[in-house]
Amino acid sequence: MSAAQFPAVTVEPFGDSAVMVTVPHPDPVVRRTAIVAVRDRFLAHRPPGVLDVVSGLESLLVEYDPLATAPQHVEYAIRLLAGRMPAARRSARARTARRFAIPVVFDEETGPDLLSVAEEVGLAAAEVVEAIAESTFTISLLGAAMAPMMDGLRVPRPVRRLAEPRTDVAPGAIMIAGTNAIIQPFPGPTGWRVVGRTPHTIVDISRPDPVSFATGDVVRFVPVTRDEAAALDAGFLMPVEVAV
Repeated sequence: MSAAQFPAVTVEPFGDSAVMVTVPHPDPVVRRTAIVAVRDRFLAHRPPGVLDVVSGLESLLVEYDPLATAPQHVEYAIRLLAGRMPAARRSARARTARRFAIPVVFDEETGPDLLSVAEEVGLAAAEVVEAIAESTFTISLLGAAMAPMMDGLRVPRPVRRLAEPRTDVAPGAIMIAGTNAIIQPFPGPTGWRVVGRTPHTIVDISRPDPVSFATGDVVRFVPVTRDEAAALDAGFLMPVEVAV
């Protein structure tokens, strides 16, 4: 990729009323930076007939009404917008990253998938908790409901998602899949594996700045007991320092 070019995008049909957008670039940081830029530009210039835009770490699912538009029109709009964007550079960052230390209770109630994850990756449950605590995560994307999606999980093998997603997961749930982690901001369904829960609130729409995180921020999970969590003044999560 030339430094003066935005990376090419791939647009493929996904069912009969959606397309999947990806960026086929060898550098994962460029892929993720580029897909966020495409999402932001597409949302700012959403064409008629588009119903929803669902963000992934390295993909964008664009759902449309087939009675109002056609897939080729949606693809044309995506490619047109991407073609008019500036280059996506690996090191480009508009803000200084912050560092978060997030207390998490890891037990059978807060982490109903902890034991099955441990069995899957060939560790004891305590070793999975230790691996999560020793991992340094970087937020790659704010997904649905501003959930922070992050990478950096260090376990012996990627963690599979649930075959049957849960229908109602509590806010604050710490979830893993692949080598990624995510925090549930509000009650809702998920196919990610639930391994713990933080007592902190990470999204509060009553605040002027309602989301604790931004892309590029650095996260560590700190295991605590139930009693320690109850003793915390666990309100809206704030950073502990600026990441170096």
